[in-house]
Amino acid sequence: MTTPSTSQPTSTPTPAPVSAPAATGVPGRLGSLGPVGLVLAGGISVQFGGALAVTLMPRAGALGVVTLRLLAAAVILLVVCRPRLRGHSRTDWGTVIVFGITMGAMNGLFYEAVDRIPLGLAVTLEVLGPLALSVLASRRLINALWAGLALGGVFLLGGGDFSGLDPVGVGLALGAGAMWATYIIFSARTGRRFPQADGLALAMAVAALLFLPLGIAGAGSRLLDPTTVALGSSVAVLSSVLPYTLELLALRRLPAHTFAVLMSLEPAIAATAGFLVLGQALSATQAAAVALVIAA
Repeated sequence: MTTPSTSQPTSTPTPAPVSAPAATGVPGRLGSLGPVGLVLAGGISVQFGGALAVTLMPRAGALGVVTLRLLAAAVILLVVCRPRLRGHSRTDWGTVIVFGITMGAMNGLFYEAVDRIPLGLAVTLEVLGPLALSVLASRRLINALWAGLALGGVFLLGGGDFSGLDPVGVGLALGAGAMWATYIIFSARTGRRFPQADGLALAMAVAALLFLPLGIAGAGSRLLDPTTVALGSSVAVLSSVLPYTLELLALRRLPAHTFAVLMSLEPAIAATAGFLVLGQALSATQAAAVALVIAA
């Protein structure tokens, strides 16, 4: 997966027609899940993709993984969506370019963070961005209280003490959280300005092109290894193509603070993915945090 482009940031955006399918008809069918179902499905996909990416880092490094993820996702989305390049205003292009820059920065910062600190804790810190957005975008005290409850669960999931973590990793995760909040805003704006997932495809291409020099500098010829490319493409589908499409569709029908509070579930999903894929077991305290976040 916002502050809408209107003057009232907490009002629900006017729903865009999502029943008309794209070239493959997939976005139309995904829309039948409902906005909350779309967000939850996207969260599951992105966190299990993140766990897979951690296993890929010894082969290509953090920058290499991000580059493969963005490139593969851009190719897939451009082929499937076949977005129009003409007929868009300067504001449309400005929105999609900023969206692409935000996606590239968010991915780069996050994967550099999980290269230094555990996946569950990185997501715990990263989700502070959407939580802060939910409070800032909301005009109702009750929403701030629910966000505060979720925030308590986030800190509990982190064990209540982040002092023993790599400070660079913590800073990178917090930076990724700021980019995540920005991503929510521009994902919603892009979804309202472009039909179906066209804006997402164009933004992903922008992100891939901007990140490519960093990936080449960081991974070099390792980016051409067939096994690495195959695994990177799998990460792209799980962590970019599916979740970003699902979130873009959801943001057409959800207000900013609702979407941002749903993002509070991400640490719980990440902890589950870490346990199943990476063998990272939950402690009793972390299990209690998962329950608290879900309750919120």
